Amino acid sequence: MEVLYPHCAGLDVHKDTVVACVRHMANGSVTHAVRTFKTTTKELLALSDWLAGEGCTHVAMEATGVYWKPVWHVLSDGDFTLVLANAAHVKNVPGRKTDVNDATWLADLLAHGLIRGSFVPDEQTQEMRNLLRTRKQLVRERSSHVQRLQKTLEDANIKLDSVISDVMGLSGRAMVEALIAGESDPDRLAQLAHRRIKAPPEALREALRGRVTRRHRFLLQLHLQQVDAIDAAIDQIDQEVDADLEPFRAAIALLITIPGVSVLSAEIILAEIGLDMSRFPTVGHLISWAGLCPKNDESAGKRRSTRMRKGAPWLKTTLVQCAWAASRKKASYFQAQFHRLRARRGAKKAIGALAASILTAIYHMLISGELYHDLGPDHFDRRAKGAQTRRLVTRLQNLGYAVQITPLAA
Repeated sequence: MEVLYPHCAGLDVHKDTVVACVRHMANGSVTHAVRTFKTTTKELLALSDWLAGEGCTHVAMEATGVYWKPVWHVLSDGDFTLVLANAAHVKNVPGRKTDVNDATWLADLLAHGLIRGSFVPDEQTQEMRNLLRTRKQLVRERSSHVQRLQKTLEDANIKLDSVISDVMGLSGRAMVEALIAGESDPDRLAQLAHRRIKAPPEALREALRGRVTRRHRFLLQLHLQQVDAIDAAIDQIDQEVDADLEPFRAAIALLITIPGVSVLSAEIILAEIGLDMSRFPTVGHLISWAGLCPKNDESAGKRRSTRMRKGAPWLKTTLVQCAWAASRKKASYFQAQFHRLRARRGAKKAIGALAASILTAIYHMLISGELYHDLGPDHFDRRAKGAQTRRLVTRLQNLGYAVQITPLAA
């Protein structure tokens, strides 16, 4: 095979060490030089100097958890073209028949152009991504603590979540705090409910009649403190995100015009895909990278599976949430698309298609800078007006009616 990069290197990154293999090709012969460095900043700077001294132009490494990031940050200051390899892609490349170390194998693959680089956003987008991913993890932790609080209430036979929708809302929190303080009278607890609570007073009193022990009060207070601490941490992250949001404000203003996309969802989407869409040759590449298209599982001319392929989990979950919200937007294109696909493929397939449509709109909006323009709920009827007319006429004829179509005046 043709050698594209005669002087390149492959890095096998671990937690405490980095194995570097430099590959040189001159006069038809190939030589390798392998050295091991620690992952401290001093050693990584020595690695950068060694690669520069060897005349390396391209450096490849695998995406191994979070360990590759410090190596990437140090080497990005040098005159190298860095390539981040997908570990699954490198594993599937055929031809590895000898037990060579991973660094040598990466260097050989890179020299022949057999490594497809993964998407690595710019530093500002990476910082925003880290903040918003941490925020999502904290939201999940908060939900877990709320569930544990509800479990404690159930253990005390307090059926609060059966009569109010949000245990941590204004009324639910007031009742939980009263229970922690030692109040056990159902009538007094029911009086803490807001006047807009839909549950009847009698049902509310019966739900608050339980057996709360000292241990229950301790656990309720413990979970409530954890929820408050997580809420405070989420507020701090929101302030930090808002302080660094200036480069993204114009794009966020575009994205929130899409039905189902909130300000927070727009921030998460931009933190995952960035602002520059030129790194994706087509919208199909972006949809494939996000994992919103069927995987390629075909054998003997038959499609064995149409499940979505694995992709960016942080982006995919946000887009699916946006798709569910967009499917409820009345008199919109997304609602029409959802109902049209749900009848044939089911709700989950329809939501996946909606998420891909939202990402398609985002791709073109970020390129053109235009606001979202809804195609309307009758878009599919207008697009295939003749076929729709023939289908309805055939349906009426099958029911025993003679049909004559007369177009209305414009």
